[in-house]
Amino acid sequence: MRDELTILLTGAGAPGTRGALYALRHNPDGVRIRTVGTDLRPDGIGRLWLDAFHQVDAPEAPEYVGSLLALCQSEGVDLVIPQTTREIAVLARHKQAFAAAGVPVMVADAAAIDLANDKGRLLELFGRLGLPYPAFHPTRSPEELRAAAAELGYPARPVAVKPPVSNGMRGFRILREEAWDLRRFLAEKPTGVEIGLEELLAILSRGDGWPELLVTEYLPGPEYSVDAFLGAQAALAVPRLRREIRSGISFANEVEYRQDLMETTLAVGRAIGLRYAFGFQYKLDEAGTAKVLECNPRLQGTMVASLFGGVNVIWMGVREALGEPVAEVPAELTPASFLRYWGGIGLQGGKAYEI
Repeated sequence: MRDELTILLTGAGAPGTRGALYALRHNPDGVRIRTVGTDLRPDGIGRLWLDAFHQVDAPEAPEYVGSLLALCQSEGVDLVIPQTTREIAVLARHKQAFAAAGVPVMVADAAAIDLANDKGRLLELFGRLGLPYPAFHPTRSPEELRAAAAELGYPARPVAVKPPVSNGMRGFRILREEAWDLRRFLAEKPTGVEIGLEELLAILSRGDGWPELLVTEYLPGPEYSVDAFLGAQAALAVPRLRREIRSGISFANEVEYRQDLMETTLAVGRAIGLRYAFGFQYKLDEAGTAKVLECNPRLQGTMVASLFGGVNVIWMGVREALGEPVAEVPAELTPASFLRYWGGIGLQGGKAYEI
């Protein structure tokens, strides 16, 4: 391993950037890391913690790949780590062009990314592998949505609705007819996630066409994320209980040894063809069975938590992508927690002040 590397992180404005930078700079090999970041927005907050920052086009733009390749050459980038769902699909399709230029991209092959990002295909895969998954129905019309919700017990039971492919919590809703009472009104903060079926249908009707949506079994139990690594010689998964979640982001995590989640994550990761660092999310049903919610075939926003569990999953992915495979992984996880808190950055006269 070289003494110094230049690593480019896309999506520098993403919530996970600070954690990814910490994991890279606190790598167990003592490698000095120079960081370059890109983002669609010129004011992505991650620019304040990077050695260099560049605004780029949207990944769907025709010039995106060429301009990013040119940036890698001008900045002397050794490795690209994509952080956003929109970018990984594009970079997976073009990673051979980057490799030909001497710049590997830490992303699995395009077929694996497409499967992992499609929640419907992912649930079908869990079924074929004989692994637990929530009951679900794909829908393509208002009538199909109504029928699917009724089939899953609505309105007596809540159900979840989500697009098959989405970024973060965009498009996710819980259909629930339970009326808010005075206790809930005064005790709970509004989240915007709960909605009634008729209200959802009214919203969806105000647009061109009708979206494909998955209607799935509602899982009421605790939620888990699993940070995982798959390499040529080693594999490892780190489950963490998401004790507190706000807008899809983990604010309180606890590393928890769960053999079922570890084995399932690695088995499905291999079946999909994932590599490097990636993650899965699960939720428990009423009986306490963990059922899959989704796969994140990229760095997860709170993946730095695995570092405090004794495993730098992000750095393992880096080594694998640079052709220096990880041969051994820790036999046990270290009990650990990871908490987010509210801070801020003050900008004045070209200087940044962190509070």
